Amino acid sequence: MQRSNIFDFKNYLYFKLAVVIILIAFAAYLLFEPAVGHYGGSWLGYGLGTISALMVLWMAWYGVRKRRYRGTGATQGWLSAHIYLGTALTVIVTLHSGFHFGLNVHTFAYAMLLIVVISGFFGNYTYMIYPRQMTENMGEDNLDGLLLRIAESDKLARQIALLMPDHINNVVARACGETSIGIGLLEQLRGFQPNCPSAIAVQQLSTVDNTLSPEQRKLYRDLYSIMVRRESLVRRARQDLMYRARLGFWLYFHVPFTIALLVAMLAHVIAVFAYW
Repeated sequence: MQRSNIFDFKNYLYFKLAVVIILIAFAAYLLFEPAVGHYGGSWLGYGLGTISALMVLWMAWYGVRKRRYRGTGATQGWLSAHIYLGTALTVIVTLHSGFHFGLNVHTFAYAMLLIVVISGFFGNYTYMIYPRQMTENMGEDNLDGLLLRIAESDKLARQIALLMPDHINNVVARACGETSIGIGLLEQLRGFQPNCPSAIAVQQLSTVDNTLSPEQRKLYRDLYSIMVRRESLVRRARQDLMYRARLGFWLYFHVPFTIALLVAMLAHVIAVFAYW
């Protein structure tokens, strides 16, 4: 039997609930038009706004519960509800506004909500895609093991390169000394180094120098094989760091903007009641 995931949790329970909530909200919006028209200060606007505020607080509490119950089966259900009800929330808030937007705290709160929801979608995408790709990339290896094998390749390649002409030795020395792996957040996120010295070295070493002696030619083939394997290890290490960085980076948007949303929502509520 296929195992349930966050999207089809309990036969799409929260998807169905989200659809029902959206349909009810749309029906109320279409059937009950207040005398003052659709806007956040109408009786329907207040009702939808209250529901929206409670849903925001519930979903913000999800992060606290996730840490408390991490590793339990309950987390999957909460995440499923978080995704589907968060999507429904954007519809409810839009209807709550009556499609009236402007340069004010109310629209700012709405913008914060959209950013939180979009960043949440990206976070769900990363956790669905990247763990599998990390496994495919690393296999039975781990990052520390790859870095150790790269260091061993560096040492062996440098030793062989010392027996080669200066231009070959310089190519190997540059590849071993100037190749960077995950230095800086930007390099980690993109997963590659522009003009990678390791890739350039492999390309330059792909053509055998005709001036080499027979003994050097054999060593040259060994050196080229080492550099090819080393470049592959470097590429895999960068990919692993990229997946790790992208898995965590979205939280630097999602969490701060969630806090900004709560603050903006509080200001929105205060402003509404101040001018009630």
